[in-house]
Amino acid sequence: MGRPDKRKLAVLAVTAAMVSVGAAAPPAAPASGTATKTPVAVGYGGAVASVDADASAAGIEILRRGGNAVDAAVATAAALGVTEPYSSGIGGGGYFVYYDARTRTVHSIDGRETAPLAADSGLFTEHGKPLPFDQAVSSGLSVGTPGTPATWQKALTEWGSEKLRTVLKPAERIARDGFTVDDTFRAQTAANETRFRYFPDTVKLFLPGGRLPVVGSTLKNPELARTYEQLGREGTAAVYRGDIGDDIVKAVEHPPVDPASGWNARPGKLAEKDFAVYRAKLQAPTRTSYRGLDVYSIAPSSSGGTTVGEALNILERTDLSKADQVRYLHRLIEASRVAFADRGRWVGDPAFEDVPTRGLLSQRYADSRACLIKDDAVLTSPLAPGDPRRPAPCGKGGTAAPTTYEGENTTHLTVADKWGNVVAYTLTIEQTGGSGITVPGRGFLLNNELTDFSFAPANPAVHDPNLPGPGKRPRSSVAPTIVLDRHGRPVVAVGSPGGATIITTVLQTLTGFLDRHLPLVDAIAAPRASQRNTAKTELEPALYDSALKRRLEAIGHSFARTPEIGAATGVQRLPDGRWLAAAEKVRRGGGSAMVVRPAR
Repeated sequence: MGRPDKRKLAVLAVTAAMVSVGAAAPPAAPASGTATKTPVAVGYGGAVASVDADASAAGIEILRRGGNAVDAAVATAAALGVTEPYSSGIGGGGYFVYYDARTRTVHSIDGRETAPLAADSGLFTEHGKPLPFDQAVSSGLSVGTPGTPATWQKALTEWGSEKLRTVLKPAERIARDGFTVDDTFRAQTAANETRFRYFPDTVKLFLPGGRLPVVGSTLKNPELARTYEQLGREGTAAVYRGDIGDDIVKAVEHPPVDPASGWNARPGKLAEKDFAVYRAKLQAPTRTSYRGLDVYSIAPSSSGGTTVGEALNILERTDLSKADQVRYLHRLIEASRVAFADRGRWVGDPAFEDVPTRGLLSQRYADSRACLIKDDAVLTSPLAPGDPRRPAPCGKGGTAAPTTYEGENTTHLTVADKWGNVVAYTLTIEQTGGSGITVPGRGFLLNNELTDFSFAPANPAVHDPNLPGPGKRPRSSVAPTIVLDRHGRPVVAVGSPGGATIITTVLQTLTGFLDRHLPLVDAIAAPRASQRNTAKTELEPALYDSALKRRLEAIGHSFARTPEIGAATGVQRLPDGRWLAAAEKVRRGGGSAMVVRPAR
């Protein structure tokens, strides 16, 4: 049977996407062939939720052709590399969490970027002082060895049923034929326009004709289509031992800057040997028990699983289902504050640091920290960390250190298949637009993940586990999460972009769904708060402008307004065997939820 053309695929995908509880009949596909976004879909045969309709449709296409959740997740991720290129792509990395329905077990892959072997703790210092952040970002110095291609191949080899070249075909087609520019894409381009203009290849691709892309226009990326075709034909050897990797190294060592811009794009230290030794790592996930459920996520080098897990353990002793909104948010904020204090002190790359993962996730340790939280008072940040190796009496902590900066872009997808397998996968090139460097002739941006390292210790008196080092993985906050019931069956899977706000977004989504009993799409849409061991808690406008804020201020909370926090997606297994896919209603222009066979 031949592959459906893009227009036929779009019509099928729209039909799948539009069915949700109480949904009306789907409209015809837009003339451009781009699938329509809808935030919730219910049905059989599998489900995909991502931020982009074309990407979700790519995953659904693979599921319809008989692929499993892993195959569909890679297809969706590759399509996001086309339509969400400022957040993802083969120039970056990520973390992949997989539930195997046959064995009822959860597995994970650490596909984080690594620092060059030539890097040391002074990677981002000059003349004894840390570089200004903006000078570090748009440079070769910020680029780590990409892990995304290796992650895709590792996942497919371990658990997939299709070959890499097969699952790349939908993305290759989208790159060749183009996608429709929306308001979010134009706004993200505008926010990066100044630094994009430093790099001629980035201008050529994302500022066609030297101008911002027009909403409703079609953006094509034939160079990325050819790169995907080569990757499918030659496999990941083309990246880690071949000419795609060589081209990345050239762009990092000699950043292709427009001389007229005057920008000093510092060269990086990435070399061919960094690609030759890179490995996406199979590793055990984190596991936390919460309300009789098992919560699985990614272990270090990401801090997502340990920090979400610790916060849940702190909240375990509070009945959040009966708490009023003030007490619920107060407890959520304070649990996050405490968990972030411990994250900053203890979590780094476990190949270089002694990370006490088991201690951070123990209920005994959480109880020793939970006693700091009172209903009528607010903790002061920066809060001192505890010691999970030797839990001390309540209030006994070490020396406080401020929370270091982390960029706030990424993308997350969640997939399930007809066999019951589930994938939660968060991938990233770090901040919006990554380093700003497009690899000449290749059609993708390079990451700036190395700026997730601490440039210098946040407090010289406190050990910082996140300083650069040769071959080291910078700490992440990515938290793709899968929740199982006591029989080992999936209940829900969620994740989000957002840098360090990923942790608070996943925590709030989980508690909204599990404790507050919100429908998944409403738990995702709920106005968010984000506390990361800082003096002020960030609030989205709906909370910042509410009476609830004033009631929390009366306890002692201090707040800062922020336009948007995270952009989650999730899937839920319903009791009758159907899948529910859910995405954002508004954030990032809304997300895209689709199922293979919609429920009628």
